[in-house]
Amino acid sequence: MTDLSDLKNELNPEQYEAVMTINGAILIIAGAGSGKTRVITFRIAHMLDAGVPQSAILALTFTNKAAKEMSERIKELTGKKLPLLTVSTFHAFGVRILRQEIGLLGYRENFSIYDETDRASLIKETGRELAYSPDALDVYQVGILISDIKTGRKHWTIENEMYKELYEGYQEGLKLYNAVDFDDLITLPIKIFREFPEVLAKYKERYKYIMVDEFQDTSHQQYEFMRLLAENNVAVVGDDDQSIYSWRGADYQNIINFEKDFKDVKEIRLEQNYRSTGTILAAANGVIKHNTNRKDKELWSGNGDGKPIEIYMPDNETAEAAFIVESIQATSITEKRKYDDFCVLMRANTQSRAIEEAFLAENIPYTMSGGTSFFQRKEIKDIISYLRVISNHDDDVNLLRIINTPRRGIGRATIEKLNEIAKNLSCSLWEAINALLEVGDNEADLFMSGRSYTASNSSHIASNGAHPVIAGLDPANSPGKYSDFDDEDFSEGTKQNLKAFVDIIESNKSMLGGHGLSKKVRTMVENIRYMDYLIGENPKSEKAARFKMLNIESLIGSIERWENNPESGEPTLYNYLNRITLLSRDDMDDDENLGKVNLMTIHASKGLEFPVVFIAGCEEGLIPHGRAVDEGGDAAVEEERRLFYVAITRARDKLFISSCRSRRRQNSVVESQPSRFLDEIPSHLVQYHEPQKEVSADMAIDLLQQMKKKFSAPKVPGF
Repeated sequence: MTDLSDLKNELNPEQYEAVMTINGAILIIAGAGSGKTRVITFRIAHMLDAGVPQSAILALTFTNKAAKEMSERIKELTGKKLPLLTVSTFHAFGVRILRQEIGLLGYRENFSIYDETDRASLIKETGRELAYSPDALDVYQVGILISDIKTGRKHWTIENEMYKELYEGYQEGLKLYNAVDFDDLITLPIKIFREFPEVLAKYKERYKYIMVDEFQDTSHQQYEFMRLLAENNVAVVGDDDQSIYSWRGADYQNIINFEKDFKDVKEIRLEQNYRSTGTILAAANGVIKHNTNRKDKELWSGNGDGKPIEIYMPDNETAEAAFIVESIQATSITEKRKYDDFCVLMRANTQSRAIEEAFLAENIPYTMSGGTSFFQRKEIKDIISYLRVISNHDDDVNLLRIINTPRRGIGRATIEKLNEIAKNLSCSLWEAINALLEVGDNEADLFMSGRSYTASNSSHIASNGAHPVIAGLDPANSPGKYSDFDDEDFSEGTKQNLKAFVDIIESNKSMLGGHGLSKKVRTMVENIRYMDYLIGENPKSEKAARFKMLNIESLIGSIERWENNPESGEPTLYNYLNRITLLSRDDMDDDENLGKVNLMTIHASKGLEFPVVFIAGCEEGLIPHGRAVDEGGDAAVEEERRLFYVAITRARDKLFISSCRSRRRQNSVVESQPSRFLDEIPSHLVQYHEPQKEVSADMAIDLLQQMKKKFSAPKVPGF
């Protein structure tokens, strides 16, 4: 617990002013490394100390990791548990509202949240229903269009209106499957607030004080979400020079909108950097001042000038990778640094191959951001899909993933027939399966032909909890004979296989309540014989199958740790699924990455810092990126410059920059030109790197002894 009565000694004057100003609208321009998280946490701690109820405070940020860190630091400062304080990502807060209010829009409370993979599957399914050929449907581009339309970034035009029916079908599919996508986590709360003023009034009455972190990264929708909730006690913290996410809807112009929409905005600038040396900051200032549309600021440091920035111009990407490896090896020994003190930044993932190969050749451990997320691995997706269907039977996307995984004799033809039943009855696949199993073959033939029953006993059956489709059917009153029925439509074997699948889902309903979720998941994995399935899928490598099974064990272990954590809240299956859907890759535990070089894109590095940073591939066409410049013109160049600024300011002590003279692109080698941004770094800050000279024999022996000492195991007394 920190003594909050002596904040003047804890903070610089600008930070102190930001912390002590509680009321009114405040715009805090926080330069890179200026201690904005410290300001936010001290400000909230001060508000609590001044008597503001914890339930009246809402702090919004962008990653679960940032929200967790902020919450923990506030608790440390105050020495209190603060169960009613809301520190959340925008999307998690949207989920919180929807869990309470989504019934107003006709959904059930146990809705599923579709990730990118689920969304793509639904787009494909909708496209098939509308007779799109697979070759004509670019699922990725259609997904971007759907997101842009939904969030208001684009509108229907002559160029894209051919996808309007697909968009509407996708939206109907979400509603049918009682699911929402990530965009809905923001757009649907806004819809509720606008259509139900009494609901908005309830939340405004509770959250009297609102703070938004990384404000420059807010989209129009997120800004509107905040604007609807906020009265005038609202503080936003951001840096327009670090706005690098326009491609996902972020708009630093929201800083200008904020000054227009709120009265008497007070602006406070944090310009003292606590992270980097003076040389690194002078380089960053020299670059970013070439942008015209920005808040003028000049970062400064009390850390001394430090070492010059080294620029190296290797012949190609192979030589560049060798330079990075040699520099890491030499610096780790001469400066006694661990591997995780180093970070290699790239503009594009395509740059990683040569660098990874060099790391592997020299046995340098590394971790790469941007690879396959743990929760996107097939074996993990399979088990999670079972959990999603158990929690929401109407989730067709996840049901289709597991209905024949592990294989249980339910082929494509059966699924197509079930799709016909579901389409003709306007129901989910789960309902269609149960209709088939409960009513019988002849009625299934009617379902597939599109004919319907007379609903005479629906109220009786429904009141007894029968399946909703069956509740509307009375075979006794159904018309005619079924002479056209073909027994091969659904064989007895197929129906038994479908029943076995239904039994698996139904037998695991105990997961929805009570305790011991992890044990129940492990039992389910054993019962569906998933290990046998993995061995069958990897007949030439039992080792690969066991590795995938170890991943599932890791998943179960994480569930167990989560449900045993008293801060997790109620450990229900619904809450667990919400949690993992909202997890981003940077929320994974960092323990496994200790002692590994960090390799990542510049976008992924935002908010991080490292003692030694390499910026690889500072060439025209990479940074600024050729496609971005071609499509976005001057505005894109300014965003690319902001991206380079972010890269520079990740470094604390030392910065290396490399620019290749040539680079392999696809199947040819092309000459490269240094990035225009390199010329914007003041020349007196730069030292051009010369290839390292051969090490003398004496120095080599000395270095070898240092390495042995560094990596040898300590002696055990008595041996």
